[in-house]
Parts: sequence; structure tokens; C-alpha cells
Amino acid sequence: MPRHMTGRATVRLPQGLLNRAKRKAAAEGRTLISLIADGLQLVTSANRRATKRARIIPRVSKATGGLMPGIDLTGFAGLQEMDDLEAIRRTKKTK
Repeated sequence: MPRHMTGRATVRLPQGLLNRAKRKAAAEGRTLISLIADGLQLVTSANRRATKRARIIPRVSKATGGLMPGIDLTGFAGLQEMDDLEAIRRTKKTK
């Protein structure tokens, strides 16, 4: 019995991504399958969990118990802005 079992899968990728992957595999002298397998191994490894960012919790007003003025969670733009501001704060702390 083989040590490593292999399986088959049909994967649909955007054409641009597939073309870039084929070029990278060719430039490295390897197969597309080995490139895809290494990529999947990387994103599914246990180390990825350790680098996962902490969830950002919106600031809450102590006076009213609700969200601070100016924070709107009904649109993606407000959430993205909070995430961007948190990233800036983290960057400043590491410098």
C-alpha cells in the first residue's frame, strides 16, 4: 500500500491565476500539481492558526452601552475603516 494516498479533484480557477501558477511552476522546474499541493499545505498548516488576527470589537460607549458615535455597522465601509485603523495602530506599535 502506498505511503501517501492520492486523490482526484476538479478545481476551477480564474484563468489569470491558473496562468500565473503554470508560469511559476515552470520557472521552478516543477509540476502544477506540486505547486498547488504546497500551497494547500501552507494554508492548512497549524502555523496559520497561530498567525490569525484577533477579532476587532467595536468600541462601546460607557454612557449609553451602545456603539460610539460615528460607528456604523450597517455598511462594509465602516467595518473596513475600523479594520484599517486597527492595522495602523498595530503597525505603529511594532516600529
